[in-house]
Amino acid sequence: MKMPKKLNAYCPFCKKHTPQTVERVRKGRASSMTHIVRQKQRANGIGNQGKFSKVPGGDKPVKRLNLRYRCNTCKKAHNRAGFRAGKFDLVEG
Repeated sequence: MKMPKKLNAYCPFCKKHTPQTVERVRKGRASSMTHIVRQKQRANGIGNQGKFSKVPGGDKPVKRLNLRYRCNTCKKAHNRAGFRAGKFDLVEG
């Protein structure tokens, strides 16, 4: 799917349609202090590790895309609900 880098869209901060730039949201770094990481660290030793022994399922064939729209007038950004696309390119124009 090809999408323009710049387009007119609704800005919830300006409360009107303004020119905006589109960027893809990248994943942040995973924290080492999440509850599941601490739970895994407690479940070490001999024997069955419970739910951590299970074979994880496979990934979906197509990932969900998240886009960030940045308003050119107020410079604030907002995200929109993700959608699925096999290929995704931001093009000029």
